[in-house]
Amino acid sequence: MPFDKEIIIRDVKYFKPDGAVGEGNIFIKNDKISRITHSTSTDVKGDNVIDGRGKFATPGLVNSHTHASMTLLRSYADDLALMDWLKNHIWPIEEKMKRKDIYIGAALAAVEMIKGGTTAFMDMYGPNMEEVAKVTEESGLRGSLCRGIIGIFNGEEKLQTNIELFKNFNGAADGRIKVMFGPHAIYTCPPDFLRKIADVARSLGAEIHMHMNETLDEINGCIKDYGKRPFEVVEETGLLDLGFLAAHCVHLSDHEIEIMQSKNVRVAHNPTSNMKLASGIAPVMKMIDAGLTVAIGTDGASSNNNLDMLEEIRLATFLAKVATLDPLALPAAQILQMGTAEGAKAIGFKNVGRIKEGYKADIVLWNMSGAEWQPAYNPVSLLVYSANSSSADTVIVDGKILMQNRELKTLDEEKIIHEFNACANRLTGK
Repeated sequence: MPFDKEIIIRDVKYFKPDGAVGEGNIFIKNDKISRITHSTSTDVKGDNVIDGRGKFATPGLVNSHTHASMTLLRSYADDLALMDWLKNHIWPIEEKMKRKDIYIGAALAAVEMIKGGTTAFMDMYGPNMEEVAKVTEESGLRGSLCRGIIGIFNGEEKLQTNIELFKNFNGAADGRIKVMFGPHAIYTCPPDFLRKIADVARSLGAEIHMHMNETLDEINGCIKDYGKRPFEVVEETGLLDLGFLAAHCVHLSDHEIEIMQSKNVRVAHNPTSNMKLASGIAPVMKMIDAGLTVAIGTDGASSNNNLDMLEEIRLATFLAKVATLDPLALPAAQILQMGTAEGAKAIGFKNVGRIKEGYKADIVLWNMSGAEWQPAYNPVSLLVYSANSSSADTVIVDGKILMQNRELKTLDEEKIIHEFNACANRLTGK
């Protein structure tokens, strides 16, 4: 892809890999951070110099679990239990979705993510996931994608579409797109079918993304059907040996955490969705203490109901504190790393998520001029505990500017919203 000329972010405060705040100049060459000078200099010259004064630079936020095209169902079915929500409201209307719906739903999600400082996302959805890949390419975002495979409904066909997605898009867009395999959950994919997915994914060198241990009903149903808990069943299928990102992980036994630890399972923690659907509170601190990679995700816009990663980061730290009765749990710097570097690791991207020489240039500049940023004692604390996602001023991914001064550079927001509402009205009749 064509790159911008060298970008220099001058005189900027930035989030260092050790969690501290640095100040200096960030040089971007092609898709990487080429160097960082640790002193301010108003004499920095270049073809594309961004004035970083009054800004705070962080790695781009990483949404480790979502269903992008579910923006079409935002506010469509709220205040319901998970299985009622899925079976009686979400799955029936998803059956009506056409190729264009998937594209435009993902396009609106991309607008929302970029404007909120998210630069990478993990997406699981239904048919036509190639449309999400197309949006990822066009928007400039970084995306790890998978086809949600519901084995009890035409499972073989869904598995084949995931195979085609992998073959056509894994490594596409100069490596900005990765593809995993997406068995939906233990209650929609019987063990024998999970073994088949494991065999196929292993042959292709693909990793796995799956909903795990989200509700007590899921746990109890698994024990009733198979005599074991979900991670105990899934371990026997071979899926955990392939590189495994588990969404939710709300209800875990000590033995399951031991399994996750032994298999290096990564976790996508979705606090808002877990609270809204009354699924429960995930044992985040126990997982972190076990050495697991724990990242943050929004889930879909029908169970959240937004894709605001900054809000999700804030709720994740608050929920950890109240769940453990420990105000020291997940301090600001740690939770911001979970939303950036740990997120990139969780969804399968290397050298992403840190402002560090040699890393990919995925950077957000946050505007610190607003009232909520005053007084500016600690930019990390202010971003996590005080700021709004609308503070995202400039977004850079892979060395390309996607938004500057709140103006989108790769997407036509007005056109997307117009087409999106036409699709949503056709689907719901509302």
